Amino acid sequence: MQTNLSEPYRQSAQGQTAEAILRACVHCGFCTATCPTYQLLGDELDGPRGRIYQIKQILEGAQPTAVTRTHLDRCLSCRSCETTCPSGVDYGRLLDIGREIVEEHTQRPFLEKLQRQALRTILPYPQRVSALLAFAYLVKPLLPKTLARKLPAQQGNRYQWSVKPQARKVLAFEGCVQAAVTPSTTAALARILHQLGIELVRVKAAGCCGAVSQHLAASEAALNFMRRNIDAWWPHLEAGAEAIVISASGCGLMLKEYGHLLKHDPLYATKAQTISALAKDSSELLATAEFSHPQIPEHLKKVAFHSPCTLQHGLKLNGVVEGILQKLGFELVPVADAHLCCGSAGTYSILQAELSQQLLSNKLQALQASQPQVIATANIGCQLHLASGTKLRVVHWLELVDQALADEYPLNNGSDQ
Repeated sequence: MQTNLSEPYRQSAQGQTAEAILRACVHCGFCTATCPTYQLLGDELDGPRGRIYQIKQILEGAQPTAVTRTHLDRCLSCRSCETTCPSGVDYGRLLDIGREIVEEHTQRPFLEKLQRQALRTILPYPQRVSALLAFAYLVKPLLPKTLARKLPAQQGNRYQWSVKPQARKVLAFEGCVQAAVTPSTTAALARILHQLGIELVRVKAAGCCGAVSQHLAASEAALNFMRRNIDAWWPHLEAGAEAIVISASGCGLMLKEYGHLLKHDPLYATKAQTISALAKDSSELLATAEFSHPQIPEHLKKVAFHSPCTLQHGLKLNGVVEGILQKLGFELVPVADAHLCCGSAGTYSILQAELSQQLLSNKLQALQASQPQVIATANIGCQLHLASGTKLRVVHWLELVDQALADEYPLNNGSDQ
């Protein structure tokens, strides 16, 4: 792609990164075939190629408008286009740059600004999420049915975990929303790793990965979350922890990008590169694990697995979780259009509710077509979004593995580390 960036962007690191990405694009349009919003709306400007052109025009001097912002807002950041692209265009990174520029040069309506600020003020903080949920459960009988069904089920004591010290140690990434809503996921991971002789270490000073702010065009706030996490993890890594293990694929993808996003920070650039190298999705640790005599509960044997976009398109780990579940003895049913997004996409299900619900309906139809007993996924956002639209149980895949191994060892209900 030919580019002629305006002077301010030509001289900036942001503009130079964008130009390199733009020049990789060959206009082929293969990306439109796998773009969920293009499939729904049929508008070139709501597909990857159209959004790339809009960002290019802005970098070349065009004035961003509310219309441009709308088309960029509608993107799910699912990166399905990256999987399809024969030229390796780093669309997700370009989109972040475009969104940040448009956010800076356009004025959102007051209610939109308030909504986005509220999401950034609440979601990255587990205690705030817990307090909001506690209030919501209290007034649930008064809530409209459409809102009440979105409330996640309250968890029992399987969220508690305490494992004996092991020579091998890895750090738990508990995140923000998952830590508050489905703590049983990390607890399941701790019990599974214990069987492999690995201790999962809780680092309480760590928190949100920064993705909420990053994808809402608040990059400096996102960088501050990243720096805080690096400071929290670094002493443990120096003491010999082997990796940072993530069970939410969206957070895992964000950690993988720390090295790039902090590369111009003289204090954190080197450490950020190390963090990205040591960040591991839980499936990467379990892919080669051997467990003896797993016992699959009959009511959970037939599984429809939804591979989150961040897992298959972002982390490029498509098929890894499926292989683990099949090796344990779970029966995975076929899922049509498995590459398409469920519509969760972080805050997308809130900010773009109508499109999100259309995608959710399509995804649930595909997942339930072969009549599974349970739906499993690998990201907290997908898990909650899917559960809001079906009566089937929707779980994190680690909880299925944990239940399959439950007869191998007793459930430890000890206090948290």
